[in-house]
Amino acid sequence: MRVVCVIPARGGSKGIPRKNLALVGGRPLVVRAVQAALAAALIDLVVVSTDDAEIAAAARAAGARVVDRPDELSGDVASSESALLDALDQLAGDGGGAPEVTVMVQCTSPFIDPADLDAAVRTVLDGAADSVFSGLETHEFQWRSVADRGVTGVGHDPGHRPRRQDRPPHYRETGAFYVMRTAEMRIHRHRFFGHIEVQPVPLAHAVEVDTPADLELVRLIAPVVDRPGPIDVDAVVTDFDGVHTDDRATVDQDARESVTVSRSDGMGVSRLRAAGVPFLILSTEVNPVVAARAAKLRVPVLHGLDDKAAALRKWIADNGLDPARVAYAGNDVNDLGCLALVGWPIAVPGSHPLVLAAARVTLTRPGGAGAVRELCERVLQARTSEPNS
Repeated sequence: MRVVCVIPARGGSKGIPRKNLALVGGRPLVVRAVQAALAAALIDLVVVSTDDAEIAAAARAAGARVVDRPDELSGDVASSESALLDALDQLAGDGGGAPEVTVMVQCTSPFIDPADLDAAVRTVLDGAADSVFSGLETHEFQWRSVADRGVTGVGHDPGHRPRRQDRPPHYRETGAFYVMRTAEMRIHRHRFFGHIEVQPVPLAHAVEVDTPADLELVRLIAPVVDRPGPIDVDAVVTDFDGVHTDDRATVDQDARESVTVSRSDGMGVSRLRAAGVPFLILSTEVNPVVAARAAKLRVPVLHGLDDKAAALRKWIADNGLDPARVAYAGNDVNDLGCLALVGWPIAVPGSHPLVLAAARVTLTRPGGAGAVRELCERVLQARTSEPNS
């Protein structure tokens, strides 16, 4: 093996309890880190170093090898380098040998681009650097406090303010990844040594999760930063209100309700049925409009449900489906149980924050305005490689 990636992921965290398992875009942070590293063409092995059984299970399921992190390296004061060196020692003890290059990826950066990882690894493999870190180019004017003297400029003269284009860029270390020549890293026992270079990353990929506010931010931007792609599933299940509709209803003087749906959704469902993909509508509502719409779409419906998750679990079992290959689209808190059951939890824009946090995918079209059509097209894309409509 020429290149090994080690992901330190201890179970303890003071700022955000169980941080490495926090969901962003429907995936735990540790899983996002593993998947980014596995997608890098130049990384031969991905290893997660952890002291936590739940993190270990999630990492293995995502495709990583797991090494047990010793207790003495699991506290708040233990350095990332100590976990890195321990993981390398364990690999060597198992006959894995010493990689030429070691990559360290941190779970706290949820938007790592595998292409950036490959570029940084290539810089070291080609001999252009001994150590590379991910950095955000910035032209910011920075200041620091000086005791009893206010603040003073860092790296610039406050009396001389050149234009942005006349200032050389600085780089802010993002903490997302580091690439090191292994032999030298073992000697220095640190991630920075020799000829150091920076791998520039875009602003959207530079955010790091250290506080609850950071976590809220990355959950909000995940639908934008995560690239839309195919949804590879064997069945699709949706809520009704808020997904097939915009979650509003018109009530007349006789208490009869009506809703507005999208004709394009009907075409999407029709195409999905033609492709042989099972489709089910689940709803807690007892309004006959739900059954009427399902009949129009020619799909089964289960409505008036008190426990949607139990109904979904039974439907999956009755149809011999793998829950990991089922998509469920919802928008509100009564969908959380269903979202947790499937491999592809999906939200529509404007969903409850807990639903957005649980979703692996957030669609771009709102409920009642093409959300179901988009979902169907992305499922078909995975089957036929046709572009999104």
